[in-house]
Amino acid sequence: MKSLLQTSIYVLFCLSTLSCQEVNEPWIQLIDGENLDGWEVKNGTANFEIVNGTIIGTTKMDTPNTFLCTTQDYDDFILEFEVRVDSAINSGVQFRSNSLKEYNDGQVHGYQAEVDPSKRAWSGGIYEEGKRGWLYNLEKNEAGRKAFKNGEWNHYRIEAIGNRLAIWVNGINTANLDDDETSLGFIGLQVHSIGKKKHSGKKVEWRNIKIITNNPEKYVRQTTAPLIQT
Repeated sequence: MKSLLQTSIYVLFCLSTLSCQEVNEPWIQLIDGENLDGWEVKNGTANFEIVNGTIIGTTKMDTPNTFLCTTQDYDDFILEFEVRVDSAINSGVQFRSNSLKEYNDGQVHGYQAEVDPSKRAWSGGIYEEGKRGWLYNLEKNEAGRKAFKNGEWNHYRIEAIGNRLAIWVNGINTANLDDDETSLGFIGLQVHSIGKKKHSGKKVEWRNIKIITNNPEKYVRQTTAPLIQT
């Protein structure tokens, strides 16, 4: 049996190791300062601005879905961010997405981490914008449906490693997908189109957007959500 001293030393070592691992994770901030350098708007004309490090998107009538997209493409990565959205609208974050002249004249298409404050509560599901539609909804993941908190800042984590696509919302694994459709593309913040004038001027906000691209497979988490293979 270990002595109390040995046990204490072991616990302190584990805590120290975990702390060092967190500190040493090679995060890259995707928002640097008070401008949107490295980002560009695609498809629609909804407004994006940055205020105190927070990106604010505002809905607008008579425009299709609008995306603020990174000018850089990413293949394997871990992405984390916080998002808050008006409960009257939905949104999402594109990843491994593309906008090609030869595909519907540049329509943004690709994987999307859903932001869904409706009663359906599929936040953290995976939707393929502009192509196949829902790839991973939350019909069979009740714990995942309870993860998103309306009216609050919600923390998302997206892991895209090879064909493995996984999402966590507030620490709960909401999606666990094996799909080989797209391996490379940009990250995009969506302001959804609206059909009612009363929804004009609604806000969606993102902050603390950061990414790991250097050996992201070293930092993957264990999934608990049911696996879907397409």
